Amino acid sequence: MRRMLIFALLASAAVLITLPAEAQTTKKNGATFTGTVLDATGKPVKGASVTCETSSGTLPRAVHTDSKGRFFITGLKAESYDLRAAANGAYSDWEKNIPMKKTQTKEITLQLLNGNTALAGKMPAKKKQ
Repeated sequence: MRRMLIFALLASAAVLITLPAEAQTTKKNGATFTGTVLDATGKPVKGASVTCETSSGTLPRAVHTDSKGRFFITGLKAESYDLRAAANGAYSDWEKNIPMKKTQTKEITLQLLNGNTALAGKMPAKKKQ
């Protein structure tokens, strides 16, 4: 019995490996965001987190960029979305209220701001007591 199960699993795996690549991928349904995350100098960022949520703040999703800084978010409903990227303590501005139709694809570029911008300037002097 055990041998038959192992044989069946191996035979199934062999069939999947020999199928054409198109048969192995799932069809995309819904709207799609595709794009690139760039650092403050304009270079692509590998492994950046891209957050996508509806403009009403629901249904958050996150994906990561590939080795070329590219991301893909598929299967979205027709609605308006907000996107933002983050990596190594730096964030992009929110791209807000991006309307998407049922099967639409939009290309978005998100650029990370310098992670130290919140600390720019001089610290106020301490008062002596």
